[in-house]
Amino acid sequence: MVDEAPDAITLLKTDHREVEELFKKFEDTKTAPAKRKVAEKIATALIVHTRIENEIFYPACKGKVEEADLKEAYVEHDAANLLIAEILESGKGDEFYDAKVKVLQEEIEHHVKEEERWLTGIFSQAKRHGLDVEGLGVELQKAKTRYEAEIAEDGPEIHLAALKKTKLATA
Repeated sequence: MVDEAPDAITLLKTDHREVEELFKKFEDTKTAPAKRKVAEKIATALIVHTRIENEIFYPACKGKVEEADLKEAYVEHDAANLLIAEILESGKGDEFYDAKVKVLQEEIEHHVKEEERWLTGIFSQAKRHGLDVEGLGVELQKAKTRYEAEIAEDGPEIHLAALKKTKLATA
């Protein structure tokens, strides 16, 4: 499966579409326990996606993508991670639970637009300036598969801590 990995941009866009569908599912879900399960799936998907972007994709984009765009993307990830942590730590009866997921959705929608924007988005810049999207796709797929397995075993909270170590400010 990893040998037949999509190129990096296709893989990341596929992740975006999957998370969008999970947010729709959250909105359509009625009971608190079912919402919590969907929110945990959202959190897991975003943690994995953020790790592969922060640790592999964005560093590969350095010098090919405007530095200000990469910095903004790292900051957007940091903001999303704070909300993800709050969502994962929320206890039953958190009256702000749905609002936190909604704000996370809005942040992610903005971030996706920034990455996918035609011509000036991160993906367009990277591709236009010769990023090896095929080779990077294989690397991203391997890391994604590994992180998903680790989260299934360890839980997502441990991986939030790993994300704090990949911020641009401390890289």
